[in-house]
Amino acid sequence: MTKFVFVTGGVVSSIGKGIVAASLGRLLKSRNYSVSILKLDPYINVDPGTMSPFQHGEVFVTQDGAETDLDLGHYERFTDTSMSRLNSVTTGSIYQAVINKERRGDYNGGTVQVIPHITNEIKERILGVADYTQADVLITEIGGTVGDIESLPFLEAIRQFRKQVGRENVLYMHVTLIPWIASAGEMKTKPTQHSVKELRSIGIQPDILICRCDRSLPQGIKEKLSSFCDVPVECVIPAIDAKSIYEVPLILEQEGLAFQALSLLNMKQRQADISEWRNLVKKLYSPKHRVEIAIVGKYVSLSDAYLSVVESLRHAAIATHSEIHIRWVNSEDLEVEPAQIHLKGVDAVVVPGGFGIRGVDGKVAAIKYAREQKIPFLGLCLGMQCAVIEWARNIVGLKDAHSAEFEPLTTNPVINLLPEQQDVVDLGGTMRLGIYPCRLNANSLAARLYQQKEINERHRHRYEFNNAYRNLFLDSGYVISGTSPDGRLVEMVELPEHPFFIASQFHPEFISRPNAPHPLFKGLMEAAIICSQTSSVPQTPVQVS
Repeated sequence: MTKFVFVTGGVVSSIGKGIVAASLGRLLKSRNYSVSILKLDPYINVDPGTMSPFQHGEVFVTQDGAETDLDLGHYERFTDTSMSRLNSVTTGSIYQAVINKERRGDYNGGTVQVIPHITNEIKERILGVADYTQADVLITEIGGTVGDIESLPFLEAIRQFRKQVGRENVLYMHVTLIPWIASAGEMKTKPTQHSVKELRSIGIQPDILICRCDRSLPQGIKEKLSSFCDVPVECVIPAIDAKSIYEVPLILEQEGLAFQALSLLNMKQRQADISEWRNLVKKLYSPKHRVEIAIVGKYVSLSDAYLSVVESLRHAAIATHSEIHIRWVNSEDLEVEPAQIHLKGVDAVVVPGGFGIRGVDGKVAAIKYAREQKIPFLGLCLGMQCAVIEWARNIVGLKDAHSAEFEPLTTNPVINLLPEQQDVVDLGGTMRLGIYPCRLNANSLAARLYQQKEINERHRHRYEFNNAYRNLFLDSGYVISGTSPDGRLVEMVELPEHPFFIASQFHPEFISRPNAPHPLFKGLMEAAIICSQTSSVPQTPVQVS
């Protein structure tokens, strides 16, 4: 039977529940237990697909096409396990399901209430993930903090859950802040005491406390928390701030988190093998090269909007023994100032995805600069579309070339709407979403990077390369290096005479892993290292291993 771990948070939001849940998943996998992780989000949106990146950060896309919270990206990267739409549940999706059942008459005319109907739906979702994955342990993170009104149905549901599946099969883990008060020169436990008191008032007694702190947690503080929160002192686990999120599993392993969790769940204590994870952290902290990479986007004021892109660059940096410095460049600035002002001296340029016309011409300007100056370039989704627009305008000679998404009346829509999107009205969950196959040109940079003939990548877009212009691009020297298996959809483009210039319609950042960097990001990093080591930017194509 699946065992269940519920992760709640107190005192403040953004305390790191997702990283803690992912880290526990990593530690359990290192003991050869199968793990899945579920996110229960309290917002009423059905999913984050239509939410602004400025508010919510990136939208992470699963293999089966679900638009989910960015924490699912952490879950996948830490556990090296693909999640599905079942692993992301919002208040909106719960209420939508319950209302649909009521409309169908499933409740036989009964009054529909938060308890039991909403809480039962939540419990069914949890059990559904356990049944589908058959995981040894299902870790469930509850978004927000204890005391939030919108989180109450989720907390009530997990309170009931222990009675439903058996006390020995459920573990409650509470992540809380232990602040250091500089003026007093001491740590304070009172916020945690109040947080646990709030949790206990609704019937949940935490079994383990994860104490976020910026310094070592004294034994006296552990004993005080143990006494006031009714948690064994060995289950008061410090989680000291780390230089990298990838160090967190090692810190929690040293503090005995996995050992205590397995003990409380009456599971066998297996020998852990975290050598691979130790090695990648060691490589992260002992770089041999330093590169500066510009990310040119429209949401750069919130780095979480490009979280998977940043983490994919880090994965590539680990694999190439590199330290990366990211230069955040607002694409709107490139619309009013020369690209050279913002991009001079960088070793590579990444243009990620996005929606809407704001900042698009700045992205086009950045791509033109990278192409002309022979700076390694990687375009992702909208980044590929902007690369197509740039080539059409500046090489093919179609000065008004644009995407029909931004200029519906353009006479040269080199990027156009997918045929199946023509009559779509709803924006949420209606794009080309999830994993699709891509066939690679055998003589391309893409094929050399992937070392495969066919790949599978995740998508999130409505518009595509307009095939009416395909021959025009091919005749002018552009290479279409990846297409859908039937050859209809253009998935990848590149420039063979450039040191490293490649762009994809899909989002490779969603499947990169710290122990298995994505080939496109690894190739970019290798090209950037060469760029950083030469006095002048290389003028011939880089041979990428």
